[in-house]
Amino acid sequence: MERFSLNNSVEKLLREMIRVCAKDKRESAFMLKFSSVSLRAAKKRECSERKGLHIPPLMICSLTDEGSTDSAAARYPSGGGQLSANEWLDVFGQAADCGVSFVLLAGGEPLLRRDVVFSAARRQDIFFPIFTDGTLIESEYTELFDEHRNLFPVISIEGVHDSIVGKMKELSEKGVLFGASVTVTKDNCREVYSDEFVDMLFDMGCVAVVYVEYVPFDGRDEIAPDDSLRLVMEQRMQDLRKMHSDMIFISFPGDEEAMGGCQAAGKGLFHIDSCGGAEPCPFSPYSDSNIRDMPLTDMLASKLFRQLRELGVTSGMNEGGCVLFKKRGIVGQLLKDG
Repeated sequence: MERFSLNNSVEKLLREMIRVCAKDKRESAFMLKFSSVSLRAAKKRECSERKGLHIPPLMICSLTDEGSTDSAAARYPSGGGQLSANEWLDVFGQAADCGVSFVLLAGGEPLLRRDVVFSAARRQDIFFPIFTDGTLIESEYTELFDEHRNLFPVISIEGVHDSIVGKMKELSEKGVLFGASVTVTKDNCREVYSDEFVDMLFDMGCVAVVYVEYVPFDGRDEIAPDDSLRLVMEQRMQDLRKMHSDMIFISFPGDEEAMGGCQAAGKGLFHIDSCGGAEPCPFSPYSDSNIRDMPLTDMLASKLFRQLRELGVTSGMNEGGCVLFKKRGIVGQLLKDG
């Protein structure tokens, strides 16, 4: 099988975004402009590579550990070690300077951090997919997404279905393009990959669907997809991409196989938690460096990231889907050994 890096996949994603956004003049104009920005970012990464520093194209930032239904006056978090809006803005600036052009905002619920999201809107040199449960999308956010097309809401459609449908309709009526994310389990797999389900999302204005394979953090291994079900998922992804050319479909970690395996630990992506710790990915919460103590480039060259790559811990796929979650004991031991 021909292998592709995440760099290639980012370029392909941009082409697909330009294609599916063609009917929306404002989104199309932004994506065409951003494609030039992304090309310059790729050249920065190539320059760093020649100097011996590998820079991935994607960074994932968890703005808060709080969910939208959590109590704690979390709409404007302060203290508790979480990065401030100014600190996050500095992180985004460092990312852009070294060639990271895609920054995925997650949580908890990222829209709880209005201060950070509004700061991110000013960084037109970065594309921010925002993974949200959608419940906090109100008129102020809808206006922000409309005015700043570098912010791309991706709405999780697990639970609270009726309210989410309403939020999607509001975005669509405003002309704001958005995506949807779905956690795939044994129980819902065939439904969420069905043509009926995808047609429903498209009719509501959704242009991208991200399928995230369930990782059993809570010990519910029995609902995690197995090898036989993954074959079904892979075939359905191929079918959907052929039949629905007006949408984008992304599978995690399924698409990693085409990239040569797990992309974590800076190979293709890395994660910064709400308190500034650099982690291999959101499913591998281990860190030996913090953005408050060193620049982003030093974090990417941290001992933990380097060992994970050099020792081949991130290589290959396995029956658990997520490589680093399956090998979390090894990752934890490397951190312990220092």
